[in-house]
Amino acid sequence: MSDTDTENADVMDEWASALAEAGASEGNTATPADLQNLEQDANVRPGNEDVNLEVILDIPVTISMEVGSTKINIRNLLQLNQGSVIELDRMAGEPLDIKVNGTLIAHGEVVVVNEKFGIRLTDVISPAERVKKLK
Repeated sequence: MSDTDTENADVMDEWASALAEAGASEGNTATPADLQNLEQDANVRPGNEDVNLEVILDIPVTISMEVGSTKINIRNLLQLNQGSVIELDRMAGEPLDIKVNGTLIAHGEVVVVNEKFGIRLTDVISPAERVKKLK
């Protein structure tokens, strides 16, 4: 028997005697549970488990398409009204940025399907490239 097993047995004996005393004095009939030894299987090592993607498939994310952006000062922002034109940092015909939760994942172009706007993906950013951009 290892030192850990001996310590665990001693702790369980202490709990059993404490529960027995409490039960005798208060009329309780609690008995200690028989717990199995919880040791890690030698064949299971961290990183070798199968990844279960089912747990994340229902998490909602926000997908957005960015036509372009610009920076203006508050004075000019307050002067905007209906019919104002804001110049963006992107040329006409350039692909749009497709972002998921603010992270660029692809580029695409606007399409119209059944009188609704959509986007056709023209270039998907690889996971390795996405990680590089995070740094």
